[in-house]
Amino acid sequence: MMSLPFYQRHHEHYDRAYRHKALSSTVSQYQKETKSKSALYAQGSAAYARGSAAYRHSSAAGFSLESSAAYSHGSSAHDLESAAYSYGSTAYDHSAAQSKRSAAYSLDSESLSTSSAAYSHASESINKLAAAYRLGSEAYSFGLKNSNLMIEDQSYKMSPKAKRAKQSLISEDKENKALDYSVPIFTGREVNISGITDTEEERIKESAAYVAKRNLFATGEGVSVSKVAKTSEEEHHEKKSRKVAIRESAERVAMKKTLEETQAFHRKLNQDKLLHAPEFIIEPRSHTIWEKENVRFNCSVAGWPEPRVTWYKNNVPIDVQAHPGKYIIQSRYGLHSLEITECEFDDTAQYHASAMNVKGEVSVYASLVVKRYKGEIDASLLHARNLSLSPFAVTPHGYASRFEISFVDKFDVAFGREGETMSLGCTVVINPDIKRFKPDVEWYRNGVLITPSKWVQMQWSGERASLTLTHANKEDEGLYTLRVAMGEYYEEYSGYVFVRDADAEIPGAPGAPLDVQCLDANKDYVIVSWKQPAVDGGNPILGYFIDRCEVGTSHWTQCNENPVKFARFPVTGLIEGRSYIFRVRAVNKAGVSLPSRVSEPVAALDPADRARLRSHPSAPWTGQIIVTEEEPAEGVVPGPPTDLQVIEATKNYVVLSWKPPGQRGHEGIMYFVEKCVAGTEDWQRVNTEIPVKSPRFAVFDLSEGKSYCFRVRCCNSAGIGEPSEATEATIVDDKLDIPKAPGRIMPTRNTDTSVVVTWTEPPDAKELVGYYIESSVEGSGRWEPCNNNPVKGTRFVCHGLSTGENYIFRVRAVNAAGLSEFSQESEPIEVKAAIAAPSPPYDIVVLESVRDSMVLGWKQPEAIGGTEITGYYVNYREVVDGVPGKWKEANIKAVTERAYRIQNLKENMVYQFQVAAANLAGVGAPSKPSKPFKCEEWTIAVPGPPHDVKCTEVRKDSLVLLWKEPVYSGRSPIVGYYVDMKETEAKEERWRSVNEKPLQKKYLKIGGLTQGVSYVFRVRATNQAGVGKPSDVTDAVIAETRPGTKEVVVDVDDNGVISLNFECDQMSPDSKFIWSKNYEPIEDDPRLNMDTKGGKSKLSFKDLGEDDLGIYSCIVTDTDGVSSSYTIDEEEMKRLLALSHERQFPTVPLISELAVEILEKGEVRFWLQAEKLSGNAKANFVFNDKEIFNGEKYKMKVDHNTGLVEMIMDKLEEKDEGTYTFQLQDGKATNQSSLVLIGDVFKKLQDEADFQRKEWHRKQGPHFVDKLGWEVTDECNVMLKCKVANIKKETHIVWYKDDREIMVDEEHDFKDGVCTLLISEFSKKDAGTYEVILKDDRGKDSSELKLKDTAFADLMNEVCRKIALSATDLKIQSTAEGIRLYSYVTYYVEDLRVGWVHNDTQIKFTDRMKTGVTGEQIWLQINEPTPQDKGRYIMELFDGNTTHKKTVDLSGQAFDEAFAEFERLKQAAIAEKNRARVLGGLPDVVTIQEGKALNLSCTVWGDPTPEVSWLKNEKSFVSDANCILKFESGKNVSFSISTVSTQDSGKYSIVVKNKYGTETSDVTVSVYIPEEERESEQEKKQ
Repeated sequence: MMSLPFYQRHHEHYDRAYRHKALSSTVSQYQKETKSKSALYAQGSAAYARGSAAYRHSSAAGFSLESSAAYSHGSSAHDLESAAYSYGSTAYDHSAAQSKRSAAYSLDSESLSTSSAAYSHASESINKLAAAYRLGSEAYSFGLKNSNLMIEDQSYKMSPKAKRAKQSLISEDKENKALDYSVPIFTGREVNISGITDTEEERIKESAAYVAKRNLFATGEGVSVSKVAKTSEEEHHEKKSRKVAIRESAERVAMKKTLEETQAFHRKLNQDKLLHAPEFIIEPRSHTIWEKENVRFNCSVAGWPEPRVTWYKNNVPIDVQAHPGKYIIQSRYGLHSLEITECEFDDTAQYHASAMNVKGEVSVYASLVVKRYKGEIDASLLHARNLSLSPFAVTPHGYASRFEISFVDKFDVAFGREGETMSLGCTVVINPDIKRFKPDVEWYRNGVLITPSKWVQMQWSGERASLTLTHANKEDEGLYTLRVAMGEYYEEYSGYVFVRDADAEIPGAPGAPLDVQCLDANKDYVIVSWKQPAVDGGNPILGYFIDRCEVGTSHWTQCNENPVKFARFPVTGLIEGRSYIFRVRAVNKAGVSLPSRVSEPVAALDPADRARLRSHPSAPWTGQIIVTEEEPAEGVVPGPPTDLQVIEATKNYVVLSWKPPGQRGHEGIMYFVEKCVAGTEDWQRVNTEIPVKSPRFAVFDLSEGKSYCFRVRCCNSAGIGEPSEATEATIVDDKLDIPKAPGRIMPTRNTDTSVVVTWTEPPDAKELVGYYIESSVEGSGRWEPCNNNPVKGTRFVCHGLSTGENYIFRVRAVNAAGLSEFSQESEPIEVKAAIAAPSPPYDIVVLESVRDSMVLGWKQPEAIGGTEITGYYVNYREVVDGVPGKWKEANIKAVTERAYRIQNLKENMVYQFQVAAANLAGVGAPSKPSKPFKCEEWTIAVPGPPHDVKCTEVRKDSLVLLWKEPVYSGRSPIVGYYVDMKETEAKEERWRSVNEKPLQKKYLKIGGLTQGVSYVFRVRATNQAGVGKPSDVTDAVIAETRPGTKEVVVDVDDNGVISLNFECDQMSPDSKFIWSKNYEPIEDDPRLNMDTKGGKSKLSFKDLGEDDLGIYSCIVTDTDGVSSSYTIDEEEMKRLLALSHERQFPTVPLISELAVEILEKGEVRFWLQAEKLSGNAKANFVFNDKEIFNGEKYKMKVDHNTGLVEMIMDKLEEKDEGTYTFQLQDGKATNQSSLVLIGDVFKKLQDEADFQRKEWHRKQGPHFVDKLGWEVTDECNVMLKCKVANIKKETHIVWYKDDREIMVDEEHDFKDGVCTLLISEFSKKDAGTYEVILKDDRGKDSSELKLKDTAFADLMNEVCRKIALSATDLKIQSTAEGIRLYSYVTYYVEDLRVGWVHNDTQIKFTDRMKTGVTGEQIWLQINEPTPQDKGRYIMELFDGNTTHKKTVDLSGQAFDEAFAEFERLKQAAIAEKNRARVLGGLPDVVTIQEGKALNLSCTVWGDPTPEVSWLKNEKSFVSDANCILKFESGKNVSFSISTVSTQDSGKYSIVVKNKYGTETSDVTVSVYIPEEERESEQEKKQ
């Protein structure tokens, strides 16, 4: 039963709006009738008659004469069809399935085998004018047996026009002539039911039974024809003579077929005497379909004797006689089929076919799932296209014509977003084009006719139909269907439109609700319903806010304070007569969503007033109705309301409904609603202030979980009436539960971007609105909605998916109470196209013809249906005088080659042929009939045409052409082939031969093509008689290398195995790699191995040799020509064999052999490096033929990225002397390298390691970077210096010489990390051993420098060199003794050897010629110079390595001046020598105690003897008694005072004088008195 809203389920107005009385009567008639089908048809005719009468009555009242005439014509036609119904049903009851077959063969068209009941629906005028009969007959014809079925008003639904049938072959030469007779056609279909015919007698009996049943129908025995006394029917029966003629013709055709079948049986019996068990070649596949659709299971069986095939449903044999018209079992072209017509939900089951003969029985299984439409979509309308009608249509102009309507530039599945503008369109081509006859163009959404509105605009330009969604909303999502009709003939095209949510203003807010509707509107009350959104923003939706706006204003008012979760809400407080629009917003914890699309305007009116206004509007609708009330007459207190019910109860409110009282007077009434807690009588008035005008009321503010009773009182100006009867106790709670999760989610493949998802309805589901489906890429964890508008039914096509990705799906159900939990996730499914039956083969040619057989060839279908072709079926027919006969089967078992010999033909008979291809999906449509061929013996001498010519390995400049040799070779063997080519668009005379000499092979690589140009090719065979007929032209091929094209690649693996590899990324599930050698398929070649995994295939050579030379090609089936080849010639074979040997016995190439080095810490590192190492490479480490392993002593490492192999040892000990070997293994490749460490080599390495270890420890504290060394400065000083590191403030430095510390005044600042010790005027005394020590809390380091022996000599040489370089130029100085030549150096050391040269002669030193060094002066003294001393003087300074020279010229003026100065100085020296002088003895100061004796003495000298005198205090002083002065022997002078007193204190001077000069010497005498004496004297004085 159709699910109905709560507010329509119990009220009379629902019947008025949703059920027509005539319809109710008709449905009830069908509900009560349970008798035979003929009685049911009679009831249908009666129902129609009543509908006709009703219509005539209405047409007399309101319709024009023209409409009445049209109706009369339609009713007459329909009466005629009613008779056909009765006749057909009776005939059907009394005829067997074999009779149906006879009729079907006589008409030779499956399209006319459909029910004549379907044809009766073809008239649109009858459908519209006799709704009762149409709906009644629909209900019967579609098997709707439920008497409670509610059929909605169809005025805005898709009209049930019948789909056109395929073209009929009846009287093809008279197709356009008007027929003056009628042919009653019953609803039979071609049926072949055959049992096991183990004997010929049983087969004859079966044929006899068939003929008897056919005759029963032909003679009319047992057929009762109901006659109606109408003129049209009498005319119909008068034209029966033509029918009899047709039936007799049908009998003859049927009898002929029976005889042909018997003959065919005998032929098969003679062909094969061997018995074998049944075997299914093609198995039936499972189907998922909608109700009212037809489905067919197909299978093909081989076996002998011919197996009997029986069909079962749930393991119960299917009885065709028990279900006439339901099941159709056929056997055509060796294909067995079971067809189930107009499937119902009960047809969901497991079906299987069982094939049995005397050798055994075998079965195959398939499942059928029938899905049921839910909701307001009429399933019958969606399946109207399945009805098969005549291809003739009646136009409004009255003439009959046939139209071909096709759609070009069609719209595809569309995706949009809320608020965007979307457009759909198709270009419509109608043939023939009748200008006066314009097509009817209609658009449907989900089967409902779309009318123009502010949201939808439709245009028809005469060629293109378009529909524009000006502001897309989720309500616009659905299946859009364009229907173009020419009279009764129409075509449709459909595409789905998806509309996603607009971006939320608040991040995380839910999507907007949708499909807001106003229900059960009254004077002050309306119920607003909506659908929940698919997107909740990541947080559960807490509820919804409902807003209202009065039409004509823009002010929105929120109707509820708190969010409501139920998707229906009663809005009260409306003003009568005013119109409102509503919208809804969803809210979650993140915020409020965008508002939904506004509802259609609704007026606050009584339903009766609204109906009157809708039927007879008095004025254009303005959006507001002003209601006036008449003055009341004498007041009457109204009675109690009746039929009070609680029509909805939720947690938030309770909705009451009642009927007005019968007693209410002439004035309007209002209502008061009262409530009380159940079990009490404490009634409380709910609406205390304002009475209710509508017989509906929503009660709020109730306590959840409590039970309440309600009653209603009426009131008017006369008073308040008695209360109604109280309702039953009602619990305040949700009566409608949230549905449970759907089950059995099953995805199936559809297209490259879509998947069909089916599921089962959740148990105990009530008032379902629909379902939301979500998809997720497997493993991503991210779910995306597939639909944003709930879909009805349990099947949905999810579009917009990524090809090749694996998706999972889940579904949840929706009703007004909320959304269910998500279903379990489906199994993953890869998005790829499903398989289908192949398209027809084409280009049928005759390859050979003899007297009684012909060999046919054809081309593979262009579309193979997504899976490989399993075989072909060939039909043939005779053509006599241009008239084709009936098709016959040439082969029972499918042939796999595209060439087939048809046996047992008639010589000189003309035949036509057709071929059908088969794959796992079934047998495809047959090809078009070939041109006529005559069966005659070919006697020509030249060969026949080659066949199966095809192009492969297409590239931008070349391709490979393959062909097969002719079946007919002529009178001599074929000696070669010629290949012709031309551009596709070129004329026939442009054919040119590719090869000049005939080819011996059946393939050719054609080069020199122009990229982007299309070519065609053909092949001709030649023998000694000449060149034969060319083959069929190939399909056009464009010379291009497609993106992603891959080539065959040769590879030699690590085992030395040579292989050819090909990869394809365009494979379908049924694609295969086909390898060929010289373009001949390779089959079980012992020299080759083939291995295919996924999209890769490998062809390996076991032992490549000369027998393997050739062209190896690979073709991938079920692709768009993916192919490639590789040529192995002798040169390539040698290269591959050499590479194979290298790979078979490989070595690991080394960049460096095993080496050793000492690391910073004194560790010993052994290492080698390979060119490359794989991740599986390993190394073994051997010492003295014994393997060593990673541990404390040995640290081993292999770096596979760099190929570096190393081993590190902490230290070298004596026991580590020996041979070290590294052994490498990388797969099969090996290598090793050794290093011998013995004797001095080992000792040296050990010492170096020890040194490095010490060095490392040393460097942990302050240490020397550069050891102590020396440097001679420019001042010729020696500087000892060293460079230090790791220094800190607390680090001390101490210098030592010969183990004695050298005191250094200044502290070292370690500037630039350099420490120095300066030794000035370095000489031999500085020789020794110097040491410097660094130390702090971290440790100490020392550096020693020995300056002895050779080291000292080297240093002194450098010092001498620096001194020599510092020597100044020679200068001349005169002295008292003679002339001195001199030069200054920084300082002089004895190691600097000095030599003098005079006039290039070495000077020999004498007393007169002396040399010497005084301080820093090096001089040459020439005493008593003479003129012979003039000349050039050279001073030679030898530093131990080099002689340095200084030169001066002592001659001429220089000598003269020097000599004169010498003479002067000589005289001055004599005077200085003889002058008077004090030589010494006198002190400067004498301090003496009073009373003591003073004695002073000195020596004086002078020549002549000087005079001596004394002065005291600058005054002359002579000897006296106290002071005695003496001068003795001319040189001794004395001064004595026996007793000194204080008066003797003073300055005494001695003056000596002779002729050469005077000299004075001073002495100060100080006499002091002791303290004791001084004190005593003072006392005395006192």
